[in-house]
Amino acid sequence: MHHQALIDQYLAGIAAVEHAISGMSEEQFDARPVAGKWSTRQVVCHLADFEPVYADRMKRVIAERCPTFFGGDPDIFAAGLSYDSRAVHTEVTLLAAVRRHMVPILRELSADDFQRIGNHFEAGSMTLESLLRNIADHVPHHVHFIAEKRRALGI
Repeated sequence: MHHQALIDQYLAGIAAVEHAISGMSEEQFDARPVAGKWSTRQVVCHLADFEPVYADRMKRVIAERCPTFFGGDPDIFAAGLSYDSRAVHTEVTLLAAVRRHMVPILRELSADDFQRIGNHFEAGSMTLESLLRNIADHVPHHVHFIAEKRRALGI
């Protein structure tokens, strides 16, 4: 995929999350109609928590020479970061702000810049392109789960 198209996909994640949660009530955000799965509120909190993590990784790969970055366990984040009480719309605002902040930076880069490498503590070497692809795919992956909850709730 051409880098500008990948950046467009990353930016489109904002509208995808906004659309996925549109019209839902607080009760629906907290509903868990699919056994063993997070609520919509928890999914949105997860997305918001990992946006700054990925932005930091991408910035470090852009600005530093072969930086090392650490992973993050989503279940540990969920357990320790009050996922059940956070405001969904605030979380979406954070996700949107981070993506809108990153897009102009990414659009200025050359094709060679997308081949810059960082070292993920667990996954090994990763290019900027692979980091961007991972975070661009993150929202569609989770929007699918929100859609599944909506269907189960009949909304």
